[in-house]
Amino acid sequence: MKIASRDNPVRLSWLREQGLRLKPATYLSGAFEARKLLERLSVRKEPLADLTAGYNGGIFNGPKFSRVYVNDPRYGVPFLGSTDMMEADLTHLPLLSRKKVAEKLPYLRINPGMTLISCSGTVGRMSYVRKDMAEIWSSQHVMKVQPNPGRVPSGYLHTFLRSRFGVPIVTSQAYGSIVQHIEPPHIAGLPVPRFDSALEQEIHELVEEAAALRAEFQSGVSGATEDLFRTAGLEELLDFGWHGKRQLWFQPRRLTATSLRALNYEPRAQRILDALRSVDHVTLGEVCAGGQLGSGARFKRIDAEPGHGAVCLIGQRQGFWIRPEGRWISARLAPPGIFAKDETVMIPSQGTLGENEVFCRAIFVTGSWLQYAYTQHFLRVVSGTPEISGAYLFALLRSEAMFRVLRSMSTGGKQQDIHEGLRAQIPVPLLTAPDRERIAETIRTAYRKRDEADEKEDRALELLEEAVSEHSKTGKTG
Repeated sequence: MKIASRDNPVRLSWLREQGLRLKPATYLSGAFEARKLLERLSVRKEPLADLTAGYNGGIFNGPKFSRVYVNDPRYGVPFLGSTDMMEADLTHLPLLSRKKVAEKLPYLRINPGMTLISCSGTVGRMSYVRKDMAEIWSSQHVMKVQPNPGRVPSGYLHTFLRSRFGVPIVTSQAYGSIVQHIEPPHIAGLPVPRFDSALEQEIHELVEEAAALRAEFQSGVSGATEDLFRTAGLEELLDFGWHGKRQLWFQPRRLTATSLRALNYEPRAQRILDALRSVDHVTLGEVCAGGQLGSGARFKRIDAEPGHGAVCLIGQRQGFWIRPEGRWISARLAPPGIFAKDETVMIPSQGTLGENEVFCRAIFVTGSWLQYAYTQHFLRVVSGTPEISGAYLFALLRSEAMFRVLRSMSTGGKQQDIHEGLRAQIPVPLLTAPDRERIAETIRTAYRKRDEADEKEDRALELLEEAVSEHSKTGKTG
């Protein structure tokens, strides 16, 4: 049940504005409360449209267009959808045809400093564009807000938009019954409070520092994977060219009762496995013999409120996001297996074989993400061999080559799973101890930077909320 805040209770003036309407939902809406709070601020407010510049005034999404995808990076550009923009690792974005689509819609290329807002479906999710995202195009379902650097610092504007004051106002403008939408004119008049320039700059610098740390995270995890394959002498697996080597038919040999499914003998995947077996290696099953190589516990979810013994439960899709938006459940009424050990590799192991699905992609659980619970749909990969760390395993399992290998081990009907026997046979290159430690430490450093980026963004929000709280006390009481 939602109740009014004591710090900002429903006032008689609100009732009069609504014709003495007594329906509680009208006044308990986050948007109504945010607007009233902003009205009481003693500082100047400016419409969002006055602080932006660029195509269509700096607030735009784009037309509907036919998406033509390619497989070769030479002929395509990374393409970002309204869900993709939430992901921490943008390595595996689909490629949009450069010639047939991207060059005809140049304004859909995102620029550093932009705030991206999901404007179709789940409305109001936001992301800040980093410098390493400059060569990415976005879909029409992503609204772009391009700040005018001469009017407002981009990091400050982003922090306000994603705050508890900005998000409710943005989402309240959505229209539609089944699929919600917002359009640029709906948020053009959103009031943006202006504080002391030093404060706005401080908030901006925190956001920029966080963006730089996220870029270093991205380069770190990608660099660790590249380091592993190059050190093992398997450079050919870095750019395997999966789509260019497909065979229309093949004749598998050495069939066993383990599997009779053609996909499990896919020649391209077998070539990757043969390459891994050509170097000194151990099997994944041997590495995890004293750890875990299986799914989590199945259990009934009992909903709970944050702050009342609840834990955020992360599903397969949310596990790849910068900030997870899971379901809050009672930790006391759930089995202990819902939590993950430090340096656990999680692999979504139930899903379908669509190219852009997360099925068989890998995530790494460490640092601040140890506080979350995880569904049973993740395959838990926990090393039981002290010489081979979870961080080292992640550098291998996050690669495109291993994604294809895991996909080839699919079993099941509509919802696929990863074959229990085949996954245990995956070869893990056994590099020297110094090489393994160097690669693992690169992964750990990257994830420490990711946590530090979260802290900086949280601090930016704290500074904004402190400023709003300070100036609302001196404003009108409404």
